[in-house]
Amino acid sequence: MISKNNQVQGYLDRIGFEGSLDGSAKTLADLQERHLYTVPYENLDILERKPLSLDPQDLYQKIVMRQRGGYCFELNALFGWLLRELGYTVTDLVARFWRDEPDLPPKRRHHVLKVEAEGVNYLCDVGVGGIVPCRPISFIEGLEQQQGTECYRLENDPYYGWALCEKKNRGWNRIYSFTEEPQLPKDYLFASFWCENAPDSIFNKYPIVAIRTPEGRRTISDREFRIFTSEGVRAFTPQTNEEYKSALLSYFGIEQ
Repeated sequence: MISKNNQVQGYLDRIGFEGSLDGSAKTLADLQERHLYTVPYENLDILERKPLSLDPQDLYQKIVMRQRGGYCFELNALFGWLLRELGYTVTDLVARFWRDEPDLPPKRRHHVLKVEAEGVNYLCDVGVGGIVPCRPISFIEGLEQQQGTECYRLENDPYYGWALCEKKNRGWNRIYSFTEEPQLPKDYLFASFWCENAPDSIFNKYPIVAIRTPEGRRTISDREFRIFTSEGVRAFTPQTNEEYKSALLSYFGIEQ
């Protein structure tokens, strides 16, 4: 059994974090950013019909020791564990995903974190395959929070609670909404089981893989690899399983 201190250091090594562990808001932001740059979002175990475990020790083995990624219920569960070990106050929340939904989203199926640092509450999330904040978002209603070329704010809906919104074409679009009711680890089991097994779940249909990079991001949709940089998008589809596995390792660090 690896000691807690060694596990924390192993996690920090996994995400390439070398900064101060002073419990500050800056350290929190740096941890989240490093995580998004090093740990991919991916659903490959679901596609292989491998049942997911949300136990922190199993997640540690998968994400840290085996250098894999995961989706929100895995990534935010383990990131929350790390933050608690580092002394942050963390509350697990559940969100309703609005992006790319034509109508009212049918269910709450996303795990997010509320984290306190230096007396301020922040929304933290390392578990989305699409574009979301790289750094924590302050719980201040209506405050526009610029992150590079992206801009976000939190709105407060009387029915759906907080809504994380992104600025698009001079308008504001919801990414997801959530209330501040604390969730227990077992509260995510049903939602994760639905994502793994439901006929209308997107997670068991085709590969969804993504990771942030300093130049942009990399994604896989079905079997097409897309490399986004400041110069544009390069897309390619491996023609053989060997080429696919090689590209998966080269661009996402995932070995299958």
